[in-house]
Amino acid sequence: MAQQQRAVMTRRTVLEAAATVFAEHGYTAATVADILKAAGVTKGALYFHFDSKEALAQGVLEVQTDLKLPPQEVKLQEMVDVCMAVAHQLVRDPVLRAGARLSSDPIGRRHYRSAWPLWVDMLTEILTEARQRGETMSHIVPRDIAEMVVSAFNGVQLYAQLETELADVEGRVSVLLKHLLPAIASPAVLMQLDAEPDRGARLVAEAGLVSAST
Repeated sequence: MAQQQRAVMTRRTVLEAAATVFAEHGYTAATVADILKAAGVTKGALYFHFDSKEALAQGVLEVQTDLKLPPQEVKLQEMVDVCMAVAHQLVRDPVLRAGARLSSDPIGRRHYRSAWPLWVDMLTEILTEARQRGETMSHIVPRDIAEMVVSAFNGVQLYAQLETELADVEGRVSVLLKHLLPAIASPAVLMQLDAEPDRGARLVAEAGLVSAST
């Protein structure tokens, strides 16, 4: 059991180190040597879990949606919470930052794909249930809305990354949601939704978020 726990911890250490390097340098410029140095593990330990740089990138992407957020009485609030929690954690979690950078790399993603489909699947599931509950406008198509939200979110976070190094990303995502939600939510539900810029911070303070790498 102790050996298994050590293996889990080593894998997490390697994954977080890879994320830190990918987030800072991008996939092409990152090297396994850089990741080894950041992780502080042996080459054998790294290759036991990930046999290539491509596998490391895939490992980072696979855990992007492993957020632990509390369920909400209004299902559509959960979609908002995903967006606001990710916006809040982007400046704090290298795994999420790496996922954003890797997913938007037009060259690298040919090798390791992208996390965007995972986000679309997550939001589609939330929106489907919200529609079944009557929380959304009757004409919406959950997957279409999920793709729109994911693509818009990534455009906003990229803009914030380049303009302010993510310093204002929560405010920008809040503005985005406040403009999108009237076209998604039923009027009665819209009045109940909380998309304020500090929503992500409050989620962390109230319930805590487990890092995407755990």
